[in-house]
Amino acid sequence: MARAAENTREREEPELIERLVAVNRVAKVVKGGRRFAFAALVVVGDGRGRVGYGTGKAREVPEAVQKAMADAKRRMIRVPLREARTLHHDTIGHAGAGRVSLRSAPQGTGIIAGGPMRAVFEALGIQDVVAKAIGSSNPHSMVNATFDALKNMQSPRQVAARRGKKVADIISGREAPKAETGEEGE
Repeated sequence: MARAAENTREREEPELIERLVAVNRVAKVVKGGRRFAFAALVVVGDGRGRVGYGTGKAREVPEAVQKAMADAKRRMIRVPLREARTLHHDTIGHAGAGRVSLRSAPQGTGIIAGGPMRAVFEALGIQDVVAKAIGSSNPHSMVNATFDALKNMQSPRQVAARRGKKVADIISGREAPKAETGEEGE
């Protein structure tokens, strides 16, 4: 059975997208001088709606990154995506002084976002999104705020189930403005 578990892990590993967001050098002052350590922030995703982030600290950068990867894999969340390329709706996320605004975008827009948020979207598999960081530009705060926004993301199926309605009733509100604008232009 141990081999089966190893084979499963080996299959999962190659398909994960790993992005190193930030590395910070910290110093501890001791009698003989300074001791340096490194803190790493990493984002991991499968490119199909699952993403996680983690932090790790160690004396060497590769060890810190490895610890952060393990932490990120343990803390993965699933985010519903629209047409497997963008968000279902606009949302705002908060974490400390970090605030982010995420907006769904039409096909071909691309990822319009700052560094730490871009890493999250690439790992998540989002191709079209417009994001704005408001407040703190600290990578940890930005990633935390982005994950807060993504946790609030709901698909029409989830909303319909919660309200006891059909998915078509929920989506019809989304499609209505397009139909109205199409009639006016003719």
